[in-house]
Amino acid sequence: QFSHKVSPSMKDKIKYLTITEPGKVWMPDTFFRNERRGRMHNVLVPNLYVRIFADGMVLFSIRVSLTLSCPMNLKLYPLDRQTCPMQIASYGWATDDLVYMWKSQDPVQIGKGISLPRFVIEKYSSDYCNVKTSTGEYSCLLMELTLKREFSYYMLTIYVPTCMLVIVSWFSFWIDPKAVPARVALGVTTLLTMSTKTASISNSLPPVAYTKAVDLWTGVCIFFVFFALLEYTAVNAAARSDAKRLIAAKNKKSPAKDKTDHEDDSVYCEINLLASRKNNICMQWLARFPSRAKKIDVISRVLFPIVFASFNLMYWCYYLTKEDE
Repeated sequence: QFSHKVSPSMKDKIKYLTITEPGKVWMPDTFFRNERRGRMHNVLVPNLYVRIFADGMVLFSIRVSLTLSCPMNLKLYPLDRQTCPMQIASYGWATDDLVYMWKSQDPVQIGKGISLPRFVIEKYSSDYCNVKTSTGEYSCLLMELTLKREFSYYMLTIYVPTCMLVIVSWFSFWIDPKAVPARVALGVTTLLTMSTKTASISNSLPPVAYTKAVDLWTGVCIFFVFFALLEYTAVNAAARSDAKRLIAAKNKKSPAKDKTDHEDDSVYCEINLLASRKNNICMQWLARFPSRAKKIDVISRVLFPIVFASFNLMYWCYYLTKEDE
């Protein structure tokens, strides 16, 4: 304290003394427990000062840049929230000699205009993280930042392009089965593009031992593109089978004069059997397409979008619910 050494006329004018050499004042051995890299700012002069107030309180201020470790759980990536800590502790002084305490009001202050490229700071809190070791108990301050990932970026760069690739792969269902180069080229191109996109997403993330939300999405999209290519295999096989059946039916034809009454009855019974199925709307609709290859394409035009839409409904309902928890 120096208030008793200041003349009464100067007490109102001198509130504190500023020292730019902190070595002249005792300082605690403070360090950041989860620091990975750090540096002090010395341009143009060391960015620090010590203020000594008349009542004996000492304020130490320093400007440092730190890279802190932040363990992340990426199961909900990119719909995740992360809590990143900053731990301030004493390296050698135990709690018997040194105790860190937060200010009672606004202990943590974040400047206006501070933002992160792909995160939004939702909230921050202050707490204590005292540590007991074999050498004693050490005081520790804990500050936690809750960061929410900006989803709009990932929607435009991951989800929309992959969804478009899946839809493009369905265009082959409207191409003539006889146009083999067109259908195969479309299927292979979309599959390779989808695989490249998935690889680029995986390379931008650290390898983890669990499945992330984006992994499930890209994996299902690859399966849809692959099955769209596989569908043409079934169409091609059905088309060749239809052609063989047509040739066999032409070879078995005999003149109408040689037909027996029994054969006429069998043909008549077959017509009645087909007519009895007209009450089934789906069968009636499929009966409009004579070949099995065409039926497979028509069914795929309806089945693939319905299944993909159902997957989207379940995916977004589940992960958006998990995000709010």
